[in-house]
Amino acid sequence: MGRKILDLIRAIIFNRWVLAAIVVLLFLMPSLFYAREWCQELDAFTSPLQDSVCTYLIEEKPVTNAVLLNFTQLFILIILASNWNLTGGFTGYIDFGHAVFFGLGGFATALLMGSSRWEDWPALFSDWSFWPAMLGAGIVAAIFALLIGSFTLRLKGPYFSIAMLGTLVATREIVRASSNISGGGLGLSLPVYLNRPMFYYLSLVMLLFVVNFVRWIRSTEFGSSLVAIREDEVGAEMRGINTTLNKITVFCISAFLTGLVGGMWAYMNTFLDADIAFNQNRTIDMVMMTMLGGLGTVAGPVIGSTILYWLRDVLWANFLLFHQIFEGILLIIIVLFVPEGIMGLLDKDSSGTSLNRIVKGWFKKEPEEHPRTS
Repeated sequence: MGRKILDLIRAIIFNRWVLAAIVVLLFLMPSLFYAREWCQELDAFTSPLQDSVCTYLIEEKPVTNAVLLNFTQLFILIILASNWNLTGGFTGYIDFGHAVFFGLGGFATALLMGSSRWEDWPALFSDWSFWPAMLGAGIVAAIFALLIGSFTLRLKGPYFSIAMLGTLVATREIVRASSNISGGGLGLSLPVYLNRPMFYYLSLVMLLFVVNFVRWIRSTEFGSSLVAIREDEVGAEMRGINTTLNKITVFCISAFLTGLVGGMWAYMNTFLDADIAFNQNRTIDMVMMTMLGGLGTVAGPVIGSTILYWLRDVLWANFLLFHQIFEGILLIIIVLFVPEGIMGLLDKDSSGTSLNRIVKGWFKKEPEEHPRTS
């Protein structure tokens, strides 16, 4: 019975027509928002159908700014989890400091749009419009990933994880101390642009691009080399794979996409400081959502982020003082009882992995070389 239910769920989730219908509905959702505004501007209704529809839209308010904001935040979390999955799931390098790229993207966007408090800030890098500033944010994050990854990615296992956590903390303190540029404790204010439908569509388009991009990477030889690194890095090197180059490449790609999201979030939020931009909880969210959905799978971060986001809302609404305790219990349950995530339950042939397997690989003893005797 249980297997039949899982087969039914798998058939629904992986049906292309179902996925296409969901995407179409997501694109059409803001139209209800605009239709409601149009109905409010009408002096009189010309038909009973128009009267019924407009009355429903005005009184029930099915799509509001708050609804669009909730979905935008969900889309952002899915993108971040998918980006983290490139390094943590595909390559097996658990990054506890990935939020550093989000924060750098946010501050880069703010500075490029002219929010710096430093009077001598170069005019060449000021007063940019949002779109080139967001692109610049991704480039800044990718350059930082190239510089820091050239050193940290030579570390293995928990040493890399701790090094990235240290990078996040150090960067946050440096940004906070650079008050002339970052505003310190006062933070930076960006130009106010309250357009929820625009940010909704932007995050949705970025989500579709990132998920399909990750899917394409997984189908390429490059993606196969990342999985080979995760399973046996020494063996991958012996087969001629340039593991260092591949790790740095995927690290920079992940950082670039995360920087873009950080830039969009900063403009949408209109304010940021070091504590908000470089929040460690953001990395924890990426890890939990990817683990819940399935490490090293394409659909895992999407499923995990969606479930955890709405579950968190329910817990927060009903157990305000204890919702973080429930989240901690959920994390323990995932690690112990669903190590390969939801995708592992639905698809036994998936290319995913579990945190348990990755951690065991950290401490796997390499074969010792014995000198030959003549």
